[in-house]
Amino acid sequence: MQLEGAFKMKKFVSLLLALMMALGMTALAEESKDQLARIQEKDEIVIATEGTWAPWTYTDENGNLVGFDVEIATAIAEKLGVKATFVTVEWDGILAGIDSGRYDIAANGIDVTEQRSEKYNFSTPYAFNRTALVVRGDNEDIKSFEDLKGKKTTNSIASTYMILAEEFGAEVVGVDTLDQTIMQVLTGRADATLNSEVSIADYMQKRPDANIKIVALTEEANLVAIPTRKTDDSASLLEAINQAIAELREEGKLSEISMKYFGRDITAETVGEAAE
Repeated sequence: MQLEGAFKMKKFVSLLLALMMALGMTALAEESKDQLARIQEKDEIVIATEGTWAPWTYTDENGNLVGFDVEIATAIAEKLGVKATFVTVEWDGILAGIDSGRYDIAANGIDVTEQRSEKYNFSTPYAFNRTALVVRGDNEDIKSFEDLKGKKTTNSIASTYMILAEEFGAEVVGVDTLDQTIMQVLTGRADATLNSEVSIADYMQKRPDANIKIVALTEEANLVAIPTRKTDDSASLLEAINQAIAELREEGKLSEISMKYFGRDITAETVGEAAE
């Protein structure tokens, strides 16, 4: 009986070891797949976006997530052969979510900056966007970015607009949405706000009675692109996204989506010159 028990125990240990080895090999196989392969295997790419910044990314009257970035990212996902799954998140959580792996990429009118490029890889630009300086309609003190010194502005925390305002000497109050920034200006709690030229134009078109005005625009347009993690694991994903953007540009799809949401083509590099 003791021999029989020992034999059973030995057999059990052998099976356990075999199972552990199999699991280990499976884990190693998964680790050997890069980010693009994992995305394609699960047939889904997870995309972070605000969902509160029209016309880039917002919820329509039917409760659907729509916008320029939503359609661009969906078209990119189609080129990759996977489903686009969007997760709405406040601006200051978007890049942090890419860092942690919660999101594969982000589509949110994200400007390429030197500081961000140190931490993330960016796709080729798919849009070009100038910054507008906005004040209340009766404000005659601020007429240029230089006039922001000592003034109070309101912007999303850690946005390029907040950084630019601080560079011109403004005190910045952080908020979450464009509507909140405009309300701060209208009520006099902020002297000005900086935001996307096309977003402000869209806001003013939809609210013609809004007592705001654009007093200045940056001379050069910011480059808008898709950020990915800056790792070797994400290299093939970045390459695939760049290929998708090139194909969408050649097919005229980028321009078509831009005209739908902005009434003009901001996917061309001459966008700043064309707006003069």
